[in-house]
Amino acid sequence: MRSTTILLEALLRAGMRDVVSVEPAAGGLAALAGIAARRNAPSVFVKALADAPPDGVFVAEAEGLAALRDLGGLATPEVILADRELLVLSMLRPRPRSETFWEQFAHALARLHLGTTHARFGWHRDNWLGRRRQINTWTDDGFAFFAQHRLLRWLGEPRVEAALDAGDRRALERLCDQLPDLLPDRSACLTHGDLWAQNVLATPDGRPAVIDPAVSYMWAEVDLAHVWSTAPPPEAHRFFDVYAELTSLDGDWRSRMPIVQLRQHLAVLAQFDDDWGAADQIRATLAPFRTRT
Repeated sequence: MRSTTILLEALLRAGMRDVVSVEPAAGGLAALAGIAARRNAPSVFVKALADAPPDGVFVAEAEGLAALRDLGGLATPEVILADRELLVLSMLRPRPRSETFWEQFAHALARLHLGTTHARFGWHRDNWLGRRRQINTWTDDGFAFFAQHRLLRWLGEPRVEAALDAGDRRALERLCDQLPDLLPDRSACLTHGDLWAQNVLATPDGRPAVIDPAVSYMWAEVDLAHVWSTAPPPEAHRFFDVYAELTSLDGDWRSRMPIVQLRQHLAVLAQFDDDWGAADQIRATLAPFRTRT
């Protein structure tokens, strides 16, 4: 299989001569992923891109994992190797189908968000959301940061231009102008940035762990919206109530989720031929901001 051959060759070039085979791993959308068996060491998870990756994409991801672990206390896989070609991580387990697991994750995510508040929005470097650059220029105003670097930045992407008409684009601009009236004024905190359910796994001893971050200091609700909007499993139903109680989240938070999640829908639309309904979700959220004729 071509994907496993690419991964094996990249591992050998990186000096991991003890790798004997690579089997494909399911779940990833933007990268090739596999599980590499080694002669005298535990198996590892490896990811790469089929074509030349942007400079620093895997180094930035490794840095994000370290930040979530060291600054926010979230469990993450150990980074074994990160270079221009590939990222090698210690193995995690599939998450258990357990309400207790998701309640534990609510506590862990609340600790991350409450314990990492920051005076500004952004990050000290750009990183990547999927295969697109995430702009993290430091900004004092969260509404301006979200509008410019999380919403409007997608309008120039070819797939977004093809899917959204001029009225949709003007509606997005109007929504951005009205953000201070639509969303509460919140402080920045360290966010995972790509927190859909597939990026929540378990450590070998069963604790919640996360992978595939696109970190920045941003509103906590960016993470909450992504979990909320990407079909979490039934056993996660208590997650949201526990998180809301721990963070004193107001009762209107659900009504804000479609606006906050626009960022992720636009990113999906920009990167994949099958957008899994993202374009329809975007149009529905923008409908109140279209001009009436």
